[in-house]
Amino acid sequence: MSFFNSMNVSATGLTAQRLRMDIISQNIANINTTKTKDGGPYKRKVLLFEEQKSNNFSSILNDSIDNYTASGVKVSKIIEDTKPLKRVYNPNHPEADKDGYVLMPNVNTVEEMVNMISANRSYEANVTAMNATKSMAMKSLEIGK
Repeated sequence: MSFFNSMNVSATGLTAQRLRMDIISQNIANINTTKTKDGGPYKRKVLLFEEQKSNNFSSILNDSIDNYTASGVKVSKIIEDTKPLKRVYNPNHPEADKDGYVLMPNVNTVEEMVNMISANRSYEANVTAMNATKSMAMKSLEIGK
């Protein structure tokens, strides 16, 4: 794997984790949103990651286990979480049903904060890998002096 290829892999990880942090922030920001433009309460969003396939001709010809080269990660989809919505008793709320219950988003603050810490650590790991690659490249240039 070349220096540039390894930096590209780290860059795709940085991009994916930044989007993950953006989605987590959106989930936290909408924790009390009971009415969206679709009419119902906000539904928590989750990212699905997949391997980014290399699309150059030589990698397609040499597509085997022996010639495997990493190409990075990409976000394949942003989906809505299927967990049930919370029912909260609040008869004074404008969105309350006839029994006084309001459907609230299926966002759990603790879970979102844990996911935010995980995304942050993954982002930091990709920065560290990129800096290590850059350092190795600089050292290899110094050898030639």
